[in-house]
Amino acid sequence: MNLRYYSILLYLLTPLLLLYLVVRAIKSADYRGRWGERFGLGKIRQCDVLIHSVSMGETLAALPLIRAIQQQRPDLTLMVTTTSPTGSREVLKALGDSVQHQYLPFDLPWCVRRFLKHLQPQLLIIMETELWPNLLQQAKKQGAKLLLANARLSAKSAANYHKWRKLSGPMLQSLDNIAVQTAVEAQRFADLGVALNKLHVCGSLKFDLQLDESKLASARAQRQLWGRQSSPVWIAGSVHPGEFAAMLACHKLLLQQSPDALLIMVPRHPEQFDNAAETIQRSGLRFVRRSVSRDLSADTQVLLGDTMGELLALYSCADIAFIGGTLINNGGHNPLEPAALGLPVFEGPNHWDFKEISEMLVAAGAMQLVENASQLAAAIQPLWAEPACWQHASRASLSVVAANKGALQRQTSLVLQQLATIKPAG
Repeated sequence: MNLRYYSILLYLLTPLLLLYLVVRAIKSADYRGRWGERFGLGKIRQCDVLIHSVSMGETLAALPLIRAIQQQRPDLTLMVTTTSPTGSREVLKALGDSVQHQYLPFDLPWCVRRFLKHLQPQLLIIMETELWPNLLQQAKKQGAKLLLANARLSAKSAANYHKWRKLSGPMLQSLDNIAVQTAVEAQRFADLGVALNKLHVCGSLKFDLQLDESKLASARAQRQLWGRQSSPVWIAGSVHPGEFAAMLACHKLLLQQSPDALLIMVPRHPEQFDNAAETIQRSGLRFVRRSVSRDLSADTQVLLGDTMGELLALYSCADIAFIGGTLINNGGHNPLEPAALGLPVFEGPNHWDFKEISEMLVAAGAMQLVENASQLAAAIQPLWAEPACWQHASRASLSVVAANKGALQRQTSLVLQQLATIKPAG
């Protein structure tokens, strides 16, 4: 499939895109507005740099880079786009009106063309792997430089790119520079035909996680208010349907050995909060929804994290973390936030989106891989029973994060090189 046939297919699928928005709007109020932006119809002004950060995880990784651009080149105007409401909220909360913001339009040629015609960016920075053929083709056609920052390329994604070489080849060739996370991933890009002089191994921005110690201290104080300072507490972060029951089954096994243990379960998507609550209720475990109460009683067994933007704070309340999206066929989520807090980390077998990072953590003794609820319970219990085992895994988590810092400086340097020739619009 080449770009022409890809675009024709997208036009034919436009009714399904509308149906997608309707379905998402039924499930979540966050999708009930700003539809015009999805089709490039938002009210936008010309900018110098367009940064696309997809969702919350990519946005959090991009924020230090965006702030570095603002500090080094305050004369430039920025537009930051996302595709999810959670990413949108994070942009607005962190950057306010210092940048323009809207959703990135669907990759329909007329939507992207109109969007870029109004923006006229001189540099397009795309975070991680969010590559859209028409977006790149139209931006290049308008003369913008293209940079893929904090780039990831799993073996699975590389295989898909190989499968669709007529579409992916020109798209990858259009990129001027790629700040790739690991040498393994750089080789995958090279195998797809990307010139070696365009590839820069910079590490992952997510290792340069900036922790607000005052907020973390406040979160840890919350655990004292719960009366769980000496009780075992573990967290299942970013879990999906298909994992809710497994986490609860694991917790029931842990309660047999540690009756005062607390599970903090945080679903990945807001539209699954009610589903998770119903699953906990059916399990018979006593639980509290964080959106309803910040206080726990002595007999609370599960805290359902059904609020937005609190995952990092809730990680800091726990002793051990499980990363969701890994017991199902999803690919997993970022394990570095709990690792940066010094938590031993657990994942299921389906962690290909963070394969290299997970391998580093496993090799250091910071992470263990499990297949199911019973294995997870059997692996967690010794860490609670033997403080020395917990301390070893905790130190390993911190050492992996510390050893891999520096990506922000390297990627900022690469971005500033691209900005050197840019003159402010207007």
